[in-house]
Amino acid sequence: MIVVHVTHEAVEKIGGIGTVIAGLMTSQAYRDNVSRTILVGPMFPSDPAANRRIGMGGRLIYSSLDSVVTPSWRQKFHPIERSHDVQITYGHRPITAACTGETVEAEVLLVNVFHGNRDRLNVFKRRLFDNFAIASDEFEKVWDFEQYVRLAEPAFEALQAIGAGGDDDEVVLLSHEYMGIPTALKAVLDGSPRVRTVFYAHEVASVRPVVEMAEGHDTMFYNVLDRALAEGLTLEQVFPSVLKNYKHPLVRAGRYCDHVFAVGELIQRELAVLDKHYQTMDVDLVFNGIPAEAITFEQRMESRHRMQQYAANLLGQAPTWVLTHVARPVLSKGLWRDLRVLDAMEGPLADRGERAVYFMLGTLGGQRRSRDIRQMERTYGWPVTHEHGYPDLVGGEDVLGDMVEAFNAEHTAIQAIFVNQWDWNRSACGERMPAEMTFADIRRGSDVELGLSVYEPFGISQLEPLCFGAICVVSNVCGCVAFARQVTDGAGADENIIEADFLSVPGIETIDDLKAIDIARRDEIETAEGRRLADLLLRQLQDDPDVMAKRLASGYALANRMSWDRVVGDYFLPSLDRVADA
Repeated sequence: MIVVHVTHEAVEKIGGIGTVIAGLMTSQAYRDNVSRTILVGPMFPSDPAANRRIGMGGRLIYSSLDSVVTPSWRQKFHPIERSHDVQITYGHRPITAACTGETVEAEVLLVNVFHGNRDRLNVFKRRLFDNFAIASDEFEKVWDFEQYVRLAEPAFEALQAIGAGGDDDEVVLLSHEYMGIPTALKAVLDGSPRVRTVFYAHEVASVRPVVEMAEGHDTMFYNVLDRALAEGLTLEQVFPSVLKNYKHPLVRAGRYCDHVFAVGELIQRELAVLDKHYQTMDVDLVFNGIPAEAITFEQRMESRHRMQQYAANLLGQAPTWVLTHVARPVLSKGLWRDLRVLDAMEGPLADRGERAVYFMLGTLGGQRRSRDIRQMERTYGWPVTHEHGYPDLVGGEDVLGDMVEAFNAEHTAIQAIFVNQWDWNRSACGERMPAEMTFADIRRGSDVELGLSVYEPFGISQLEPLCFGAICVVSNVCGCVAFARQVTDGAGADENIIEADFLSVPGIETIDDLKAIDIARRDEIETAEGRRLADLLLRQLQDDPDVMAKRLASGYALANRMSWDRVVGDYFLPSLDRVADA
């Protein structure tokens, strides 16, 4: 079987989808059952030069853009390039597993769509409208929409040219999110009996902005979702604003694929309210996997000591506890909720004679230069202190920076540190970080990982430290919580995972009243839940080696049941077989 992944992360792992593809491909079960993997995507303005055109360590086979045009490959690709006025790049690149470092190889097919044959493109857009109700003219000035429509026809024809779309092998084309939908629909229109299409729903792009922009966030939305489904209403009827979202018609058209994979139970429900057709078609749960790396108790303690030492270097005193949150500092991550929990921990920690540090690692400004980090470190004490403007707080980081500064001014037993950088070593983060520190230490050495998102279809990152013995405090709107429940037969994992619940709104039942939940009401709910979570955490945080060792063992056992090998064997491959047999 040939598996094609259409994604914006064909060349580089930018976020969650790249992590998913790496997790799938490096699983032994995937390799045993998939003969070829082809990653398909458009070229981007920021794509690197020829020597890294298809990624670090990539092997370029054909690229008209770079004059790599051997006759045999030119014969395959040049007619497509001439017909669509595009340029094609093809080659192989390595894919590496995050934990094990194991590497496999994928084929990469990129299309430069910055030009395009306008006449042919318009014919295709007309077919999208006539068959799937996608009105491209409404969004063609939105490049993120336009580029994936332009990608569809030349990409599908190029796949056929390399033997992945004809009559010889079974091909399953996975549209990762809205980006691959036009290519999947091209395959549907082509009608090849050997090609099956899947809408791989890592989220519901129509829903995310509704949740993020509403004052009530998830507290409002998921209660409205329940009422809408009960009353037979669609997302468009309840939230007409989705019609202005360029991703909405693409995600809605995912129903025309042969099958749908959803990474969480709430995604299934969101799709059901998005379009009623999703309620009657196959929507398989295909959870994401999480790392399941076994380490010794001594290794965990070494990493924990490094984290404590770094905190002491920054704050002048080593903390008893290390709390972390590794994520892009965007609204959906609900980072202010972390601070509510920390605030509720302040008094009890002081009463116990303990201290804690909270590291928030994430950036919206990209990786800073080492020289800039050291200059900020020397000049004003970064990352404990921040300044607005590059190379420090940019792109919205200033909001979180100000929140952390205000928090620290009012707390002593616990301090928050916003490290707006990527990576976790002395080169990236400055001279006060221990020389032996690596990124693995922030995962292995954390006592608590917070992940109180308002919208999180799965949330791999929230459970990454699970196998290393951390307590993971996770919002119950995260898909990974349902996965944990499933692998424990509903018994939960209270020693390792604490579920946060911001959805309880007693006394509010109608859709209009639920939609009217404002900041004041949400603040009340979040403050009360923050206190509850803090109380649970403080009960479990015991400075006892036996307790920590037990949690390391139970955390690894749970993570192992949620590993990529388990996901591929128990969910992905059975669903893939159903697609192929359809």
